[in-house]
Amino acid sequence: MGKIQEFELTFDKNKVVYSPGDSISGTLKFKVTQSMPCKAIKLNCNGFCGVTTKANDTDWAVEEQYFNSTVSVAEKGTLKPGDQSFPFKFLIPAVAPTSFEGTYGKIIYRVRAFVDTPRFTKDFKTEKPFYLLTLLNLNDVPEIRGPNVSAVTREFTYLLVKSGSIVLKAESDMKGYTPGQVIKLAVNIHNQSGKTTSMVVASLMQKVSYETKKPIHDLRSIAEVEGSPVKPGKEAEWTEQMIVPPLPQSSLVGCDLIKIEYYIKVSIKSPEVTLVLPIHIGNVSLDKKGTSKPTPTDSSSTPTSTPTSTTDGEPTLPPRTAPKPAPRPNPRNRASLYVPPSAPPDDEGRGAAGGGWPPYGEALPAKSYSQIGHLSPHTPVSPNSFSYAPGLTFPQNNRHSCGPVFSEGNANMMPSPSPLILPPDYQSASYPNEAPPSYNQSFNT
Repeated sequence: MGKIQEFELTFDKNKVVYSPGDSISGTLKFKVTQSMPCKAIKLNCNGFCGVTTKANDTDWAVEEQYFNSTVSVAEKGTLKPGDQSFPFKFLIPAVAPTSFEGTYGKIIYRVRAFVDTPRFTKDFKTEKPFYLLTLLNLNDVPEIRGPNVSAVTREFTYLLVKSGSIVLKAESDMKGYTPGQVIKLAVNIHNQSGKTTSMVVASLMQKVSYETKKPIHDLRSIAEVEGSPVKPGKEAEWTEQMIVPPLPQSSLVGCDLIKIEYYIKVSIKSPEVTLVLPIHIGNVSLDKKGTSKPTPTDSSSTPTSTPTSTTDGEPTLPPRTAPKPAPRPNPRNRASLYVPPSAPPDDEGRGAAGGGWPPYGEALPAKSYSQIGHLSPHTPVSPNSFSYAPGLTFPQNNRHSCGPVFSEGNANMMPSPSPLILPPDYQSASYPNEAPPSYNQSFNT
């Protein structure tokens, strides 16, 4: 690299994931092989969002700047041969969106270093990205509690003269999940026709919208399960489970150019009928205890008398009633169908927000489970000013960088988040521009 070698940026404690309001500190290190003139050495920390109209392109059609701060750590002079070290420290704004990289847009955070040299002399520059994670607590999402149910009726004609209808109902146990949790899905299909339906398919869908002059909607299926067809005149229930893979969170608060949505799509190809269940993906899971109802007690069997004291001062408890014998279970029908779950059973039981799971009719066996989402670590914010830490000084040739300003006491009081969710790999992305069906769409002919 000419007169400068080993030109690199390092973060303290090799930290690469930060939260809004944190400070980011590190050191710029390089080695000078021979004396060279220098106009200035500058460090810059910035964050922005860029959106393009071409897949995996960086020629941004629209940009949104979040912060951009530059500080000079050395003025005009001559760099002497040897190792050089310049510590730096920046403050991250208290409000900033989570890092994200998609097919048509990115939210990027980085620290850059420049050695400005005189005219006709080569300049030197380097950069190092870092990730910002803004936690999405599902408990703070409005109207996230309560049942997540949808139903649709589809009337159709077959064999040119005959007509029939399909009633499709679906319910998920919750409206919000974190990566690693299990989505419990119950689907009821009532085939009110003389034609056998095709397989029923449930898919976890991701829709990423990019705001440009012509908005782009990147729609993809993350996970998919299938159930058997339903015979004419039959009503069947299909229960299935899907594990939520590592995914970006639903909300990118502070970003106006990228919007992420998730929903469960349940569909039958023939006759064509579809419904959707919108859900949220976050970092802090729903508190099931907050929605649990107290178990009612039977006043006739529960003693209400208080303990009385005897002559020796020991309390006397009321006599305990003998427990009632447990009801004997009904014998299992050997001809019943066994539905193997696609995900392990939830030890904590189903969430209180999901409502009941009534048996509608005969069980519909699951056919297959497909996990088709891919992940890969990619590069990674409010218009508030991003400023250099006040009162910070940079002693020359000091090899000890400043430590981060972070309160461990406050950190311990935060809820336990899920691990950093990096964006999925969009190497084989399609370019759909049509929005998914309305959540309350009715399919009537």
